[in-house]
Amino acid sequence: MSPAKTSSKVAADLDTPSDLPQDATDKIAKTLNVLLADAFALYLKTKNFHWHISGRHFRDYHLMLDEQSDQIFATTDALAERVRKVGGTTIRSIGQIAKLQTIKDNDESYVPPRGMLRELMNDNKAMAAAMRKAHKVVDDVEDAATAGLLENFIDETERRTWFLFEASRQEGANAA
Repeated sequence: MSPAKTSSKVAADLDTPSDLPQDATDKIAKTLNVLLADAFALYLKTKNFHWHISGRHFRDYHLMLDEQSDQIFATTDALAERVRKVGGTTIRSIGQIAKLQTIKDNDESYVPPRGMLRELMNDNKAMAAAMRKAHKVVDDVEDAATAGLLENFIDETERRTWFLFEASRQEGANAA
C-alpha cells in the first residue's frame, strides 16, 4: 500500500485520491504541465500561421494548419485531466503557460510560408522529443495510463512533423 497523499500544494477539495505516492504525482504533474504549456504555445503558433499563411499553396497550407491546430488543441484537455486524475493540479493562466513553455512564440509581422512550415516542423519535432522524455518519467513511476496517452500523442506529433516536412520541401529538391 502506498503512503497517504498529503500535499500542501493541493487544496483538500482538489486532492483526488490516487494509489500513486505523492512524489510520483508531483513528478507527473510537473512533467505534464510543461507539455501542456507547450501544447498551448504550439496551438497558438499554428493558428497564427494558419491565419497569416499566404502564397500559391495558400488553401492547402491553410487547411493543413487548421487541422493540425485542432489536433494539438485536443491534446490539452487530455493532458490536464490526466494531471487531475493522478491528484495533481494543472496550469491556470496564460501567465503560467508563459513561464512553463519551451516552444518559442513567433510575433514576427511576416514569415514566409516555407519558414512557417519549417518552424512548426521543428517545434513538433521538439514536442515529440519532450513527450519521449515525459514517457520515461511516467514509466519510472509506473504510470501506465499516462505512458499510453503519451504514446498516442507522440505518434500524432510525428505525423504532423512528417506532413510539415513534406509540405515545406522546395519543388524539385531531393532533400531539405
